Amino acid sequence: MEFRPCIDIHNGAVKQIVGSSLRDAGDTAVANFVSDHDAAYYAKKYREDGFAGGHVIMLNARDSSCFAETEKQALAALSAFPGGLQIGGGITDENAGRYLDAGASHVITTSFVFRQGRIDRDALRRISSAVGKAHLVLDLSCKKKGDRYFVMTDRWQTFTEEAVTETLLTELAGFCDEFLVHAVDVEGKASGMETELIRLLARWDGIPVTYAGGITSLPDLDALEQMGSSRIHATIGSALDLFGGTLSYEKVKEYFKK
Repeated sequence: MEFRPCIDIHNGAVKQIVGSSLRDAGDTAVANFVSDHDAAYYAKKYREDGFAGGHVIMLNARDSSCFAETEKQALAALSAFPGGLQIGGGITDENAGRYLDAGASHVITTSFVFRQGRIDRDALRRISSAVGKAHLVLDLSCKKKGDRYFVMTDRWQTFTEEAVTETLLTELAGFCDEFLVHAVDVEGKASGMETELIRLLARWDGIPVTYAGGITSLPDLDALEQMGSSRIHATIGSALDLFGGTLSYEKVKEYFKK
């Protein structure tokens, strides 16, 4: 298990938000924390502490009036930690190369691949071919409906018909290097992890998976390591004192350096 840090950017500022609150209309979201520091500050910290593989997420839609400032922040973060960060937010086969050239190790995509409720396999092949399997991360952030978890698109607002199953993971793993999975119902709420989702992901043994959502303590990390058989990586956002929470980043750093 590795620590995969995050930098979420909304309206040109580093923020931690309640994931389910994000709306394109009016560029609104319920923010847990708005940083006084820019994205490059966090990227430099992660670089100095040796935490590669984290993700920069641009939370504004590309047609938003705020997107240019959000992207500027994201590009500054990539420049501050070349090859150490992944980037997501409106990534397509046509623009992905620009972010790799700017220093991203991987590009992250969801909505380009999941369209009209289903997998667009042609789009999946195109973006995987454009950047190479080794540089693509698929975001399978999901929400529970009934007794199954379904992939969400459009900044976590729209259910697809694609349930997160071992069969789906195996198919998609042929096109990408990693999965990023946000548990949307608990993201940004510091309300505990989605243990059922973690166990589902742990049953599948394939490419790396990073889990985000509800990790608030070192015992939570112990539980994730145990449930995930040490194969699932961890992202912590609003719970960290870096982002206004109570969990010490320094203690998390010590935990993973051991």
